[in-house]
Amino acid sequence: MTEFINIISILLIALGIIFMFVGSVGIIRLPDFYSRTHAVSKSDTLGIIFVMLGLVVYEGATQSSLKLILIILFIALSNPVGTHALARAALKKGLNPFFSDDQLKKKEEHK
Repeated sequence: MTEFINIISILLIALGIIFMFVGSVGIIRLPDFYSRTHAVSKSDTLGIIFVMLGLVVYEGATQSSLKLILIILFIALSNPVGTHALARAALKKGLNPFFSDDQLKKKEEHK
């Protein structure tokens, strides 16, 4: 039974690391602030949650697992709210989203 628990926890932690890696690639590859923050907030939130779930499975039913679950809840609530606040502040400051050339041409035609 302990081997099964170890395998499940390793898979969850590996899945979390993959999500975090994809978010890191998103920071490098995506064109503007808004798409970068979207990619990072989604992937890092999922990555951290999966890593913490892997630790909960590995730890078993203990007080440490309860603390990890509370951390998961806090992260699941605070990361999206923080990202939304950053994006909203950037928009209010006047940072415009990136548009492709095709979208800019259509915008100019409508004016």
